[in-house]
Amino acid sequence: MSTPAESLDPAGRRISVVLADDEALVRAGVRAILGADPAIEVVAEAADGREAVDAVARFRPDVVLLDIRMPRLDGLAAARELVARVPQTRIVMLTTFGEDDYIDEALGIGAGGFLLKAADPRELIAGVRAVASGAAFLSPAVALRVVNRLRAGRSPVPREAAEAVGRLTGRERDVLALLGAGYSNAEIGRRLFLTEGTVKGHVSSVLIKLDARNRVQAAITAYQAGIVPREG
Repeated sequence: MSTPAESLDPAGRRISVVLADDEALVRAGVRAILGADPAIEVVAEAADGREAVDAVARFRPDVVLLDIRMPRLDGLAAARELVARVPQTRIVMLTTFGEDDYIDEALGIGAGGFLLKAADPRELIAGVRAVASGAAFLSPAVALRVVNRLRAGRSPVPREAAEAVGRLTGRERDVLALLGAGYSNAEIGRRLFLTEGTVKGHVSSVLIKLDARNRVQAAITAYQAGIVPREG
């Protein structure tokens, strides 16, 4: 496991990250990508889930990147322990296309994001930034795969999602749509001309009305209901 960085950016506080993956080459690649962003600092690395839990408990980072499959303690077990022990650290799962069932389980645990190891480097940086700011982030390929699988396995899902979204006020629906697109509370506020505090209140109300445990579950409902805006 690495030691914490000796200094922080004097111009402002960086996003601190613990990186956990059992493959040294993957850790090196992810560290190099994140290192390209001066606002992100990898403060520790871990080669298994137990090391990851210990590192997060020690360094209290803003974000932990957890590979789903690791020795000693897998990413899901590590996530459960971290939610209980260090709830302020936001969790992002590193995944591959062959791990859909694990994604469903991690959603229930409270992970804030899912990133593909083979994703565009810009997506990795955007995901860490988004989750650190309190937003949910799903790699577009992950989001599409999860939603399509849910639709294929349980046909009423889109209808149920539409009914759930129908219980929201117009403003709550607007907030949910942007939440589903991966925007933070501050970004949603700027787009809707609302204060960040007002957005936070709407998000809390949305989670309650949708019976969603976290922003990622709410984001998936937004995808299922077809209200997430397309960029461009």
